Amino acid sequence: MKETRFFYVPDAAVLTELPSGEATHALKVLRLTEDDEIMLMDGRGCFYKAVVTMATNHHCVYTITEQLPQPRPWQGHIHLAIAPTKMNERMEWMAEKAVEVGLDELSFLNCQFSERRSMKTERIEKIVVSAMKQSRKAYLPRVNDLTSFSDFINAQQSGHRYIAHCYEEIPRVNLFDALCRLDAEEDTLVLIGPEGDFSIGEVQQAVNAGFISVNLGDSRLRTETAGLSAVMMMQLSKQIIL
Repeated sequence: MKETRFFYVPDAAVLTELPSGEATHALKVLRLTEDDEIMLMDGRGCFYKAVVTMATNHHCVYTITEQLPQPRPWQGHIHLAIAPTKMNERMEWMAEKAVEVGLDELSFLNCQFSERRSMKTERIEKIVVSAMKQSRKAYLPRVNDLTSFSDFINAQQSGHRYIAHCYEEIPRVNLFDALCRLDAEEDTLVLIGPEGDFSIGEVQQAVNAGFISVNLGDSRLRTETAGLSAVMMMQLSKQIIL
């Protein structure tokens, strides 16, 4: 018996054919044929059972047999904003694992000490889709373009907002302890700086804008590890609260 394969089709309910990239994977890599069962995900909370009705060199046509709305696996909005590393591979790894753990939104920050001043998010978006399929998530996280630190913290953000940094002279609380005091349905946002950390001026600017100053524990972490740790804390705190 073949394993049921998942495919991302944003408009699955109104389409009858896999998008080009997904069709190529289905036909050339997985070698699906007519009458094979597949599972579609629209990234907005619904799975669809379907059957392949036509498989040619470039087209994979399907018929939906069952619609399966999926409940949200956690309450509240989990948002990570992070300064990208010089090497794209490290951000790609972090994005993949963060989606597998579970988050709703991923933003990128251009900070005073940032190693990367420009960034294309197309590849990150593809990795996020792949991770969503791999981890069987029903909701596709939003990926935002690189934004200046000042613009980001001054934009309207819902829920509880935190900035993680290493400056001992600025009072900090432990992020996980702070998160566990919240109700499960509350939105959370954590900012993670570049390898050289946020500047002390940026931290003060964020605190003045209402962000809570936090640490992630006693260890000094690389940027991508700190980002993943923050997502895990946000996710785990919601499970504990429940």
